[in-house]
Amino acid sequence: MIATSTVVMFALMYLNTYAWDHVHWSETRVYMTLIMGAAMAVVMMGFMWKMYADKKLNYVVLGGAAVVFALALWLVRSQSTVGDRSYMMAMIPHHSIAILTSERAGIEDVRVRKLADGIIAAQRREISEMEWLIEDIEANGPAISEAEARTRPVPEFGPQPQASVTGGPESKAD
Repeated sequence: MIATSTVVMFALMYLNTYAWDHVHWSETRVYMTLIMGAAMAVVMMGFMWKMYADKKLNYVVLGGAAVVFALALWLVRSQSTVGDRSYMMAMIPHHSIAILTSERAGIEDVRVRKLADGIIAAQRREISEMEWLIEDIEANGPAISEAEARTRPVPEFGPQPQASVTGGPESKAD
């Protein structure tokens, strides 16, 4: 039950992503999901302690949850397993959430709207840049020196067309 709920929580964390093509595997989200699953196991055991006759098994579940929690917390805080590609794969949905929030919030103050529009433009540009970098690194490997990076410059990404939640182009009246 806890494992199933944990998998469901992982999937649910992507529901606030702006466009489906911004949904990417994220180690960081896996670690956060494991933290939530471990915490849920402790809470559930607290409420259901008397339901299980084998108290040793209850302690095993609590101990396992504590180990998973501690390990996942260390992994999410240290980012020790996250490299170039993993970093960008996690940041794309993160940026997408900023687009969704900035675009759909009921903003009335023109200054806040200007700020939100700037965030939208920056996040779209950065998503395009990250997608390009992922492809370039997959094709050519990482550019490990400034000289190598100069031979593979990142293109300038201008204003991006708006995408709907299904990932297709969408027009927006000003």
